[in-house]
Amino acid sequence: MNANIGDGTASLDKAMDILEAVGASPQGLSQTELSARLAVPRTTLYRLLATLVARGMIRRDPLRRVYCLGFRCFELARSAYAMPDLAAAASVELRALRDLTGETTYLATLDGLDVLSLERCDGAHSQRSQAALGQRKPLHCTSQGKAILSALDEATRDALVRDITLKALTPRTITDRRRLQAELKITAARGWSVDDEEIVLGVRCVGAPVVDAAGKVRGAISVAGPAYRMTMERVQGLGPEVAEAARRIGAQLSVSAPAPASAVARAVDGPWAFRGEFARWSAQHRCLFWADSLAPAVRVFDGQQDREVAVFDAPLTAMVVLEGVLLVGSQGGYWRIDKPDSQSPQVGPLQPWASGAPSALCTGPDGAVWACEGVGGSRWRVGPWPAAGASAAESSWTLGEPLDALAWDGAGQLLYGLSRESGVILAMQRGQAAVRRLATVPKGSGRLSGLGVDSAGGIWTALQDGWSVVRFSPDGNQDRVIGLPVPCPSDVALGGEHLDTLYVTSARQPVSLEALGDAPLSGRLFRIDDTE
Repeated sequence: MNANIGDGTASLDKAMDILEAVGASPQGLSQTELSARLAVPRTTLYRLLATLVARGMIRRDPLRRVYCLGFRCFELARSAYAMPDLAAAASVELRALRDLTGETTYLATLDGLDVLSLERCDGAHSQRSQAALGQRKPLHCTSQGKAILSALDEATRDALVRDITLKALTPRTITDRRRLQAELKITAARGWSVDDEEIVLGVRCVGAPVVDAAGKVRGAISVAGPAYRMTMERVQGLGPEVAEAARRIGAQLSVSAPAPASAVARAVDGPWAFRGEFARWSAQHRCLFWADSLAPAVRVFDGQQDREVAVFDAPLTAMVVLEGVLLVGSQGGYWRIDKPDSQSPQVGPLQPWASGAPSALCTGPDGAVWACEGVGGSRWRVGPWPAAGASAAESSWTLGEPLDALAWDGAGQLLYGLSRESGVILAMQRGQAAVRRLATVPKGSGRLSGLGVDSAGGIWTALQDGWSVVRFSPDGNQDRVIGLPVPCPSDVALGGEHLDTLYVTSARQPVSLEALGDAPLSGRLFRIDDTE
């Protein structure tokens, strides 16, 4: 029995030829081009194409009338590359990086002279990087490609660089081989790579190679986002964190991954502040007090209107609600504001600090005020604030650095403190002298600013230069991240009847004019209602 060309081994050979030809042509091939290139009769080619399309191995672009590789090819390739552990190990780290940065994270692997995208974790922002899974990108102008090249042995790297077509995709694409080799050496030395708007204008990425225990380069991970959020300063801070995550993937370590957030931050109607701070919820007044510390003024938001309470003549350094009144501090002392939620608040005279301005103030569930105050040299005391009538017999803790924010849990048993400089959140148990380090946030993710504790015991803080707020569980694991449309959130407060509304202040003064074009809401007060 004679076999036709469309049957048996010959048919399989021709089908493989079609797949290879289409795979080697990123722009796709028409049926006419395929017929001419493979010397296959049109009727036979049509039958083979129909079968391959039906199986998802190739797809037809109806607009350009060309054939491209189908997603089934990608799924099979992904399974091959991911076995036995790459995708599984990377998924945990990709989500963790996404949650730390709020930006989209990717896993890719080397495929010929391209990188192939295997995994993606979408960022928390509405405007984010969204490269498609299965997409092929050039090696020379992507952070993933440069990371992979930098980790290869010299002979392999040189051979790939020699074969790459250094096509300029943007005005910033590197098209000189000597310059590319120089950048790869820098990347290899520091452990992470940068795509500085080289493949898409307005998008910046930082990547790192994934190398397994045997020294084999398995792929690369990256964090990508709009250049106005992913500034070079932020990229330099994130680089070591991405490299460390890639190292953990290569070593096949796993960690718990935070859950994605779906909550949306909404700006409150009202004027912007140069530096919004000191968000304080008052259950007695059922409203939120906050301040502009640089154009010194205190404001109140009652759920409907955001209005001014009082204006001062010195920058503000602290604010706390005490028995229905506000205490507002500056370097020279503090003011008392009676009836702060009324149309005629009463501002008392400036009172001097008894022992210097505290670095942080907060009110406990019992109404007592707690402070972090310097006690000489490089020592700081966290404890009750005698100026507000607190008992000196209460617990206190001595630290080697000042804290920038304090917050009690609802039960009044745990006091949390935050240091912007070291990026740590501390936990202090009432009645115990030990101070526990609850969490550390890498500087590349943003600088910690402000503390709030919700009804479930979750600890919230803002990330300056991180475009987000994050939540830590009582055991120190980060379990929420919510993206914001501003780069510098500055403080947080839980409010509402059930403490289920998160208020976030933000700063405008540190935001560059260029960045303000992409973050016009900087300096506004935000509320997030879905914090469950």
